[in-house]
Amino acid sequence: MRKIRKCQSVSGLLLGFEMMISAVAPLVISAPVLAQSKFSDVQSNWSQSCITQLASQGIISGYPDGTFRPNASVTRAEFAAMIGKAFSNAQKTRNPVQFVDVPANYWAYTAIETASQAGFLSGYPGQVFNPSQNIPRAQVLVALASGLNYSPTQSATTTLNANFTDANTIPSYADSGIAAATEKHLVVDYPDVKYLHPNQLASRAEVSAFLCQGLASSGQASSIPRQYIAGLSSSSITGQLPSGTSIPVKYLDAKRIVVSPKETSPLTLTVATDITNNQGSVVIPAGSQIVGQLQPVTGGSQFVASQLIINGQQLGINASSHSITTTQDVRSPNFTAILSDAAVGSAAAAGISGITGNKHITLGKVLTGTAVGTAVGANQNRNVLSTLRDTAIGAGAAAGISGITGNRSITAGKVITGGAAGATIGGILDHSSTNQVVVINPNTDLTLTLNSDLSR
Repeated sequence: MRKIRKCQSVSGLLLGFEMMISAVAPLVISAPVLAQSKFSDVQSNWSQSCITQLASQGIISGYPDGTFRPNASVTRAEFAAMIGKAFSNAQKTRNPVQFVDVPANYWAYTAIETASQAGFLSGYPGQVFNPSQNIPRAQVLVALASGLNYSPTQSATTTLNANFTDANTIPSYADSGIAAATEKHLVVDYPDVKYLHPNQLASRAEVSAFLCQGLASSGQASSIPRQYIAGLSSSSITGQLPSGTSIPVKYLDAKRIVVSPKETSPLTLTVATDITNNQGSVVIPAGSQIVGQLQPVTGGSQFVASQLIINGQQLGINASSHSITTTQDVRSPNFTAILSDAAVGSAAAAGISGITGNKHITLGKVLTGTAVGTAVGANQNRNVLSTLRDTAIGAGAAAGISGITGNRSITAGKVITGGAAGATIGGILDHSSTNQVVVINPNTDLTLTLNSDLSR
């Protein structure tokens, strides 16, 4: 067993011990990476600005397919490489260690040696580094605090308990380092700033965010939305948005929503981007939820918002979308393609009565309603099983989709809202319903506009 080098603090020694006993599945990325500042998979990601900033500085890289893979884990070798590029001027305070599992021709040999000498990372007994081991969030934060020579200025326990609901899950070795990192605003928690998740493996987006904050503490401007930075006053994410402010949203459960022109359906949308006021302060962070309903208007449908949920806090909101008047005749040969991966409202059933078949129809999601999982039949020679497999429906959708006769089953796999899940209704159909339904592309059609000022 190699001698553990003298650390500047007890927390540093404990970090070394913790790393000795930790073990996680390795993830080796051997494919060459690309230095680029635009990636195809970080659009609207909460850390997009930070990732773009670091990529433009050559600190992080993407993959040959143009992706960044923000949710992928980070190995110790990859983290060492990022550290070396982000803090290339860090002083070397330790003697070099020849790790037995890091040969001189290893791609990250120099980065690992530099990160070790600069005090960011330590090894395991027997001069082992485990370069392919994935690194948890706690170790990343302690490594940054150690390498940047940050120490807490007050009781670590006080700082941690005041900022993190899950402070009791922080490993003891990490208390001091994470407290110091919190004081220096290095800690980023998405989507809820009060939950640290210290033992969770750090993702590429999270490590990028920590690095952005580490660079910000060294003088660079921060590119992380302030509401995700632990230790900042809640007042930094309050403010007012004037009437007329646009709020882009997205619907996570389906690509389209299909409703009857006379239908009212509860719906929850997700805010797509940070909404800032004239001073640049974030008032509504990306990922917040907006609760409301689709309701009929002349010639179509409109979403009207009633509640805004930000990090669990519920606020009233007066906002609405424009009127959506795009309709489709359910008898059209192209209609089954529209239903693929669509959310179908309960009352749209009557309008979709012409789409029938002689086979069981399996539906993947349920939009809303009181009688979910409706069993109905069909008597026409058309198979819509494949196109409806990923469709979301409401309470009466079964009656409207097949809606002629029989007792074959429609099984609903997911209930967003509604009462009697799994209810069975045989052969129900409103033959007097219109053949027209409203087709909504939620990511474009449901952009909201504030109808009155919003204050937080």
